[in-house]
Amino acid sequence: MRGIRVAEVAWPEVLARIEAGATAVLPVGAACKAHGRHLPMGTDQLQAEWLGAALAERAPVLVWPTVSYGHYPAFVDYPGSCSLELDTFRALVEQILRDILRAGVQRVLIINTGISTVAPLQQAKAHAGGAGRIVLCNVYEGARYRALAARTEQQVRGGHADELETSIMLNIAPKRVDMANANRWDTHEISGVFSRTDPSAPGYSPDGVYGDPTLADADKGWKLLHAMLQDILEALNQS
Repeated sequence: MRGIRVAEVAWPEVLARIEAGATAVLPVGAACKAHGRHLPMGTDQLQAEWLGAALAERAPVLVWPTVSYGHYPAFVDYPGSCSLELDTFRALVEQILRDILRAGVQRVLIINTGISTVAPLQQAKAHAGGAGRIVLCNVYEGARYRALAARTEQQVRGGHADELETSIMLNIAPKRVDMANANRWDTHEISGVFSRTDPSAPGYSPDGVYGDPTLADADKGWKLLHAMLQDILEALNQS
């Protein structure tokens, strides 16, 4: 049996799936976070939703709507980017998890496509009252993904809107990627908050890029996505 999106069905169908033992899936990905001049602000959200949909094709899961606002403080210098305070984001996710569990779900799998969201999601998981029933899957930390990325990437360094993330987006949503505006920015290590205006800042990046997106290609993205998916399936089966 394939999975379903909770938002697309009536509550009796949700109840029936819960009673049949379906695992709940909560995707987390920013809808408004700068990803250079070449990727859409909703890059993280698109990745989270693609992974949730791909998982639903392979397992009888219940996919909740994506949490698209979160704790992304590193990118607020770029117009359009939004970030919730850590405690606000943690409390938001904690409440969502509590309501999912209240419905009778026995297991919840969080698919997280962010980095700064890892710590508050760990806190939300610990305080939601799931007693071991909540699994946090940070897709950029998965063993298969990290191994493949290490073998695949050609850029000197990176980590945001870079060769890897741009390759993923070329596979997910190629029409939303503007490679003519993809600019390399990997001449130095970036740390802390990104800055588009202060060349003296350790996080200076005029485009909001860290890495070399010009090296991206869709085939590479397909392989990276499916490595992520295998990591998620393993987490699902072990939860």
